[in-house]
Amino acid sequence: MPVVKRSSEFPHKSNGLDLQDYHHVEIYVGNARQATHFYRTAFGFTPVAYRGLETGDRNSTSIVLKQGEIYLIVTEALRPDSEVAEHVKNHGEDVKDIAFIVDDVESAYRMAIERGARSVLPPTTFEDQYGSAVKATIGAFGETVHSFINRDSYGGVFFPGFKPLVHSKSAVTTGLTRIDHVAVSVGATEFDELIDFYIDVLGFEHSYSEDVLTEYSAMNSKVVQNGSGSIKFPIIAPAPGKRTSQIEEYLAFHNGPGAQHIAVACDDIVRTVRTLRENGTEFLSTIETYYHMLNDRVGFIEESVDDLRELNVLVDRDEKGYLMQIFTKPLLNRPTVFLEVIQRKGAQGFGGGNIKALFEAVEREQLLRGNL
Repeated sequence: MPVVKRSSEFPHKSNGLDLQDYHHVEIYVGNARQATHFYRTAFGFTPVAYRGLETGDRNSTSIVLKQGEIYLIVTEALRPDSEVAEHVKNHGEDVKDIAFIVDDVESAYRMAIERGARSVLPPTTFEDQYGSAVKATIGAFGETVHSFINRDSYGGVFFPGFKPLVHSKSAVTTGLTRIDHVAVSVGATEFDELIDFYIDVLGFEHSYSEDVLTEYSAMNSKVVQNGSGSIKFPIIAPAPGKRTSQIEEYLAFHNGPGAQHIAVACDDIVRTVRTLRENGTEFLSTIETYYHMLNDRVGFIEESVDDLRELNVLVDRDEKGYLMQIFTKPLLNRPTVFLEVIQRKGAQGFGGGNIKALFEAVEREQLLRGNL
């Protein structure tokens, strides 16, 4: 966990690092080609760039996939003693880097280090025939890092050192457009420390809190976000309950804190979820009674309740509108990382009214795995 310097010099608002949006999410995997096929076939991502032995990288292979504004990088170790191999051994296939777009990499890095962040990579300029880009990296939670990236002077497909996959046929899109948020699971003793890290070091704001209790398990959560709300992190920790919560299950099988799920936005959740199901994606199921009097609970919605019931899509409303969301089953055999598909119709929340229904759906899956 990051060491944070608490100081009145770093107020909780209007003192951010000018982090503009997500740049990419890098996932360490066991086999980059197989992972590419999975994200392409199931989720509609197109491979657009490659780095590996053929480009001079002797330690790892990385393939960049794109859909809408979303960039995913899947990275595989080429040597058994590499940092990538060790990470996959300890955590399974896992989110390693959640990178941000910034105007001034050096300024963002300097401010973060002055406020107590751990340096992983100081500001470094990378170049190839298409131009140059600047990158710096700091530690975040567990073994996950945040990179600051500016590629305003770069004209290539992604980043210096990657070659374009010019013969790669475009995947059939599923309608995913951008990263909405990334949820992080931490232990109860690390909960406040990580929230302080985002507020005091990165200048984020605390925007939402949600505590959940079911018959068997419980969790505490708080959401931190940058000033514009374009970057959001729900931080989730287990709370005392009768049995093992989904957060405790994640922490046990992940071997420590990590990115529990990536939420990806779409503009037509009915079409997107239908397509994803046709592609073989498995989602959590919702009990039939959830949809009884749905309109009475959330008010008028434009979508057909019959369609949402058929697809198991959840609905929630806040003072600014409503949202619809659904959660995949874990993407791996380890019950760790999964995806959320979300469509916002004005709502700025995270489906607080659905969290208990989600927890109960996960508990049904945990029971099947023998982990409840």
